[in-house]
Amino acid sequence: MRCPFCHQDNDKVVDTRTSDDGFVVRRRRTCGTCGKRFTTYERVETTQIRVIKRNGQRVPFDREKLRQGLERACWKRQISDAQISTLIAQVESDIDSMFETEVESQFIGERVMQYLGELDQVAFVRFASVYRHFQDASDFAKDLGEMLEDPDEIPYHLKHLKHSPKLRFSKANTKRI
Repeated sequence: MRCPFCHQDNDKVVDTRTSDDGFVVRRRRTCGTCGKRFTTYERVETTQIRVIKRNGQRVPFDREKLRQGLERACWKRQISDAQISTLIAQVESDIDSMFETEVESQFIGERVMQYLGELDQVAFVRFASVYRHFQDASDFAKDLGEMLEDPDEIPYHLKHLKHSPKLRFSKANTKRI
C-alpha cells in the first residue's frame, strides 16, 4: 500500500480490526519511510448494485451519499458514527439479500427510515422531510401524527405531545404567505 503522504510503498500494519458487523476490515498502517500513520479499509467486492431513481435514471449505489444524508439528519443528535455505520451496513445487507443488480431508491429510503425511526425520532423526521419532499408544516404533522398513533412506540417524554394543540394544524395555518 502506498503512503498517502510520501507515496512510498513501504508500510507496516500496526492494528487490524473488523467493523460494519464483520463486513469491513480496518487496518492502521505506519509508513516505513516518513513514519506517518494512515488507515485503510478492506471490504468484499460485490456486484455493483444500481439504484433506480424516481425519474427512472439508474446510478451506482453510493454508500457515501447515504452516509452524508444520514449525517445531515443526525446532526447535533446523540448518534455516533458507529451507529450510522451500523445502520448503513444493515441497509446494504438488506439490499444484498433481496436484490441482485438493481434496487429502487424508494426501497432504500423506506429501509433507512425504518432503522432511523428505531434509532432516533428527530433524525427520522429530518430524513423523512428531505426524502418525502415535505412542503409545509402539515406534511410534518401528518408523519409525526403517524408516529404518535402507536402509544407503545412513543418515548415517555414525548407522550404529552399526542394531545398537544401545537400538533393540530388547520388549513388556515398551513397556507403560505
